[in-house]
Amino acid sequence: MRNRVAILVDVQNIYYTTRQIFGSNFDYNAFWAQVSKGREVFVANAYAIDRGDEKQRQFQNILRAIGFEVKLKPYIQRADGSAKGDWDVGITIDALERAADVDVLVLASGDGDFDMLVERIRAKHGIAVEVYGVEQLAALSLKRAATRFFPIDQALLLNPTAAKR
Repeated sequence: MRNRVAILVDVQNIYYTTRQIFGSNFDYNAFWAQVSKGREVFVANAYAIDRGDEKQRQFQNILRAIGFEVKLKPYIQRADGSAKGDWDVGITIDALERAADVDVLVLASGDGDFDMLVERIRAKHGIAVEVYGVEQLAALSLKRAATRFFPIDQALLLNPTAAKR
């Protein structure tokens, strides 16, 4: 068995939830090492919002150097002052398209909107779906839908000693 894996990361969700709970950033290198160990990475996508600033470009280049394909969507500021910028549909389409080609799908997000997607992939393709998210903020429905839920903890954070307890 080849143990092929698809890795899909909801960058905005992971960024904001790790900052809110831990006051720290997600360690993409540690995450990659954990989810790819003993597996063949078939696809690895990081879905991000492009605000066009230099710090973001540097971060995106780091993700590419790790092995991720970075998919960008423009940040949209509406006339009423509200903002739009999420990848839920794009992540869903890629997950559904890649599920037939892999043995494991890894989703890094705590967004409960993905619970039906995870259930459908498990039922239709019979593959494991591993979900990584911040325990306190990840939707219970998503945790339950996953084959296995991995809470993001100190081992998956940059500068964990500086993180809030």
